[in-house]
Amino acid sequence: MMPDPILTISGGLIIDWAATNRVPALYPFRSLVADGGLMCYGVDVADQVRRAAFYIDRILKGEKPADMPVQAPTKFELVINLRTAKALGLTVPPALLTSADEVIE
Repeated sequence: MMPDPILTISGGLIIDWAATNRVPALYPFRSLVADGGLMCYGVDVADQVRRAAFYIDRILKGEKPADMPVQAPTKFELVINLRTAKALGLTVPPALLTSADEVIE
C-alpha cells in the first residue's frame, strides 16, 4: 500500500480485504500494522514531526522558507504484526524479526 492520504484513511477497509483474501501486505505507517496489517516499512512519523518543528522555529525567527533546504526522511521503521502473520499462515524469518524496530505479538 502506497502512502496516499485516501488509502490511509480507508486503511481499515484495506486491512480487512487483505485478511479476508489472505493477501500479505506491506503498509506505509505503523498505525496500520497496529490495526491489523502485516508489516510496515516507512518513515518514522514522530521523527518527521520533530524535524518539522525545527523548520517552524527557524521560520518564526525570520528565516525565509525559500532559503531553507528540502530534507528527505532519514529515519525509517520496520514493524511486524505476528498475530496477522499467524492468521495468514506465514512464518516470519528470525533475521527479519531481529531487524524489526517493533514486533506486535
